[in-house]
Amino acid sequence: MRLMEKKNKWNYHVLAGCNRAASALALALVLPPTAWALPDNWNVEGVNGALHISGDFVEGACRLDMTSQTQEVSLGNTSTEALRNPGDRGEPVAFTLRLRDCVRSGSEMLNTWSGNSSWDSLQPAVSVTFLAPADADSPELVQVNGLTGLGLRIADSARRDVRLGERTLPQFVTPTNDALVYYVQPERTPAPLTAGTWQATVGFRLNYD
Repeated sequence: MRLMEKKNKWNYHVLAGCNRAASALALALVLPPTAWALPDNWNVEGVNGALHISGDFVEGACRLDMTSQTQEVSLGNTSTEALRNPGDRGEPVAFTLRLRDCVRSGSEMLNTWSGNSSWDSLQPAVSVTFLAPADADSPELVQVNGLTGLGLRIADSARRDVRLGERTLPQFVTPTNDALVYYVQPERTPAPLTAGTWQATVGFRLNYD
């Protein structure tokens, strides 16, 4: 599997790869004194006025590190003997999404699983949405291409299952730099198991609220 960036709504892909909050810029206009000095006849000719234009620079919560935008994640060789029965799993392999330049900002994020809200006065909060075709027999697993009887399970750092197409549980990230760790694991499905080379593509989006 590998992770790659696409600069559109679905920003990144795990090929096994935010919605990254965009930095917004409001322009501030500052003119040199010779440009804004009023003419001598300002108050006698016609009706006059003045514009005072200002703005703010608004920062996104974090940016995704270049090393996380393109990744190759290999699960190596898995024996068919280790996956004889539906539900049998191979060894999990970790992959990391490294976040850089996270700003100090209060955040509140809804846990869509429990309905509870998470809040912190300094740490930005982030969740991840993973998108991939689901296995026909085990829809909680990612479908693989190249063989049958095998799917991929994604889990977070606490080994909680990730639901495809839904936000993961929100996590507060440390201002400046932090990392999100996830695991991918091969799992036997009810379909007949065939041997061979396989691959899968998983898109993901970073969500900041």
